[in-house]
Amino acid sequence: MRSVKMAAAASMMMAAAWAWAAAPVKTLHYILPAAEASFDPALGRDLYTGHITEAIFETLYTYDYLARPVQLAPETAAALPEVAADGKTYLIRLKPGTYFTPDPAFHGQPRELTVADYVYAWKRLFDPRLASPNAWLLEGKVLGLDALAEQARQTGRFNYDAPVAGLEIIDPYTLRIHLTRTDFNLGMILAYAPLAAVAREVVDLYGDSKGEVAGHPVGTGVYKLGQWIRGSRIVLEENTGHRAEVWDFHGDAVIERQMKGKKIPQIGRIEISVQLEDQSRWLSFTSGEADLFWLDGPLAPKALVDGKLRPELAERGIQLSRIVDPGLSYYYWNMRDPVVGGFSKEKIALRCAAPSPWRTMWTRKSAWCTTAKRSV
Repeated sequence: MRSVKMAAAASMMMAAAWAWAAAPVKTLHYILPAAEASFDPALGRDLYTGHITEAIFETLYTYDYLARPVQLAPETAAALPEVAADGKTYLIRLKPGTYFTPDPAFHGQPRELTVADYVYAWKRLFDPRLASPNAWLLEGKVLGLDALAEQARQTGRFNYDAPVAGLEIIDPYTLRIHLTRTDFNLGMILAYAPLAAVAREVVDLYGDSKGEVAGHPVGTGVYKLGQWIRGSRIVLEENTGHRAEVWDFHGDAVIERQMKGKKIPQIGRIEISVQLEDQSRWLSFTSGEADLFWLDGPLAPKALVDGKLRPELAERGIQLSRIVDPGLSYYYWNMRDPVVGGFSKEKIALRCAAPSPWRTMWTRKSAWCTTAKRSV
């Protein structure tokens, strides 16, 4: 997190039990309020596309979001990393038996995930051709990785076959990471979606001139891309070859009773539509066309009164739950502006004082940032 400003946004979810005809595959209907970007994890830069890439690709670690405080949890890793006492060496062991979704890039053969796929994915962040906005996640941290990027800038070609001193592949399931300095937070960094595993064969087959694979994501996650109409419709289908997992989290008694021991995922198909207009999204939700809905500020009064769900919505089976969602705000100053610019003591004091009322404004505004969903 690189911002100096942080505000807690109170987000809300609404769930409704609409009457749907029985379907062979349980389907979730979801709305994005903005058009998706690239499905290449290395190019991930927006929240909404991130929802999709995180369903298709997997990182070594994720989070137990029900735990309080929230805790790091293994995803494809077999366990949490073994960290040296000096915080400069991490030993990571991978779960065997995780496979990429079948794709022509693998020539009809099952393709098992190995730690080399993570090493390759992390190298991609440093390829000058790709110009990933996410290199900062590992920049200056891993021995030899920055030097490889500098070499690529000088030669015009990134050498993916070159070994990196800080990324020691012991065997297909074991990776030792050597850091440039003490860092006990690397495990959390490795849970970021841009550090998800990518198969080199997929990039070699489908990558463009920069090496970007925007529209043909192939991962190891619980879902795969079934259909994509750019800026309009996205369909995710269950990856039936995903390793067997059951729901086993703790913290919310109600959710735990509903989900404990059940197979992941419970929903076999996700149909996503892109709707830019607030009113269109609201109509889709209230008419039963959408199950999950991020209810933005201008629409909050339609769903809430005095901070509670409107009775007419509750009568239809809609439920409301709240989520604390941290948000980041950046402030930029025009240093040439005659009022707020300049470097005198008076101008510096003015800029320091100015955000104070804004902080209150942003906090009030964030309280109207809401989310809505309905259960299927």
